[in-house]
Amino acid sequence: MDAMALLRLLQFASPALPIGAYSYSQGLEAALEQGRVCDSAGAQAWIAGQLHDVLARWDAPVCWRLLRAHAAGDEASAACWAERYLASRDTAELRAESIQMGYSLGRLLAELDIAPALAGDTSYLAAFARAAHGLNIPHQEALLAMLFGWAENQVLVCVKSMPLGQVAGQRLLMQLQPDILQAASTARALSDDDLSNWTPGLSLLSMQHEVQHGRIYRS
Repeated sequence: MDAMALLRLLQFASPALPIGAYSYSQGLEAALEQGRVCDSAGAQAWIAGQLHDVLARWDAPVCWRLLRAHAAGDEASAACWAERYLASRDTAELRAESIQMGYSLGRLLAELDIAPALAGDTSYLAAFARAAHGLNIPHQEALLAMLFGWAENQVLVCVKSMPLGQVAGQRLLMQLQPDILQAASTARALSDDDLSNWTPGLSLLSMQHEVQHGRIYRS
C-alpha cells in the first residue's frame, strides 16, 4: 500500500470520523448490565467471540464482497449485498445504527467529493466499502481497518463502562490483534453458502437494551 492510501485509510478508520460510532455498543452495554462482562478477561472473551462468531461469518465477508464488487464495476452485485446486509439487521436498534452511520458516512463522502450521495437507506458497511473504493485503498487493508475499528469501539465501551483503565484498554486491543487477523482471514475464505448471521443471543441482548434503564449507548 502506498503512502497516500495509508494516510487515507488512517483518516477513514479513525474514531474521530464524524459518523457517530462512539454512541453505539452493539449489545455490549446490555451484556455489561447483565454481568456477562465484568472484567478485562471477560471483555477479551466477549469481543474475541464476537469477532469469530459474528463479524468473521457475516459482516466481514459481506464487506469483502462489497469491496470486490466495486473494484469489478459490478454495481448490481454491490447493491445486492448491501441490501442483504441491511435486511440482516434484525432489531430496531441495530438497523437504526447501521442506517444512521451509513447516512453520515455517505454524506461525508459526498461533501468530500469522494463518492456521490446515494438515495434511500444504506448501511455503514456499504458506505465504508464505497469509501475504500473511492480512495483506492487495498481490499485486505480496508477489511482489517473495518474489523479493527469495530474492536476499538468495543474496547472503548468497556473503558467507559467498567473498571478498565486506558492502559488496560490498549493492552486489550493489542491482545485482540491475532483475533482480528484470523477474522479477516476467515472472511476472505468463506464461500457464499458458508455465510451466516445466525446470532440469536446477540439479537436478544439488543432487544433487551431497547428497554434498559439508564443506558449510555444507543445500541
